[in-house]
Amino acid sequence: MTAEAIESGPRQGVTDEGDRPLRIALLTYKGNPFCGGQGVYVRHLSRELARLGHSVEVIGSQPYPVLDEGLPGLTLTELASLDLYRSPDPFRTPGRDEYRDWIDALEVATMWTGGFPEPLTFSLRARRMLAARRGDFDVVHDNQTLGYGLLGGPGAIGAPLVTTIHHPITVDRRLDLDAATDWKRRASVRRWYGFTRMQKRVARRLPSVLTVSGTSRREIVEHLGVRDDRIRVVHIGADTALWSPDPSVAEVPGRIVTTSSADVPLKGLVHLVEALAKLRTDHPAAHLVVVGKRAEDGPVAQAIERYGLQDAVRFVKGITDAELVDLVRSAQVSCVPSLYEGFSLPAAEAMATGTPLVATTGGAIPEVAGRDGETCLAVPPADPDALAEALRLVLGDAELRARLGAAGRARVLDRFTWARAAQGTADLYREAIARQGRVARR
Repeated sequence: MTAEAIESGPRQGVTDEGDRPLRIALLTYKGNPFCGGQGVYVRHLSRELARLGHSVEVIGSQPYPVLDEGLPGLTLTELASLDLYRSPDPFRTPGRDEYRDWIDALEVATMWTGGFPEPLTFSLRARRMLAARRGDFDVVHDNQTLGYGLLGGPGAIGAPLVTTIHHPITVDRRLDLDAATDWKRRASVRRWYGFTRMQKRVARRLPSVLTVSGTSRREIVEHLGVRDDRIRVVHIGADTALWSPDPSVAEVPGRIVTTSSADVPLKGLVHLVEALAKLRTDHPAAHLVVVGKRAEDGPVAQAIERYGLQDAVRFVKGITDAELVDLVRSAQVSCVPSLYEGFSLPAAEAMATGTPLVATTGGAIPEVAGRDGETCLAVPPADPDALAEALRLVLGDAELRARLGAAGRARVLDRFTWARAAQGTADLYREAIARQGRVARR
């Protein structure tokens, strides 16, 4: 079944319990909504679930989630880690008085040996909290922690478990290994991604998995060995009230905007920088605004220097939602150059503003962006020549920009909204609760 055939809208007859409000524990080991898709997912999904009348307690670690305020039934519980990767002192060594228990010691020891401990240690802390609060929740929803602590069924965590896997992190691991330049770097990458072995073991034992695209569904089956019949696709989307056209925002000639982490090979930013260099030979006004952290060294920084683009590439971070939306509105074209995406929220959000999109065909991006020439211009991943040519076409044709922008907005309104995502997710919760009830009666 294709992702287009798997709708995330309301479904009838899920349980005998009707539509009674649910008590939901939504877990996220990283919740920052301004850096990374997981935090965005938690923020918007929790808001829309609360608007449906459910009680949602978001349980998160540092960086703590930022939730929409003023909604009855939506609360945040901070489940503190040692915050070993915080800015401005990442990979810090905690003081002796910071240690509280053996989980803290495990977290530090894993970091000291080059591993990434947070999925495991967060799951252990969450298990302890949920066991102490047995009966407080109807369902526990884990946002891609996939830690050993969440195994054991409702008897261990007090309620049926639903797990979101945005995409298998083994994909990131493979791309980072491909980008490694020597054996030392490859060894470091393998150690850092050691937690993926745990996630693979955990995923295979999960009774109910939710993912965001048909592409991710297929890769979860292939990479993680999860049974296909345990996976449901619920598309996520854009906040279409916020991400909307606004003719009063002036279009800046030559502006290209993208959302990317400079030092993550998967995001393909280095290929966009090379495409920009090619584009500026006949579009000298072309320039790039990157929403994300500037890398001071590495392939992207080196490419900017090599092509003399220091004045043509600008990085911005820490801006408000309104400022970010206006930035995208001001661009003549939005670009998603990723080698792979499990969904691509930046594509959906840019399309929702009516900004024309140029995107690669990496991973699930075509599921979001639609057909080449109709709702976007699509190019192969890691192809700077094709990327430059598509950007050249859009920047040089106002009629094309208007047509792609209008069609993109219409596609998002039809398919990719958070309200639809919340309803589809709530239906899956009810299925998990009903399934557990049937098991308990046997």
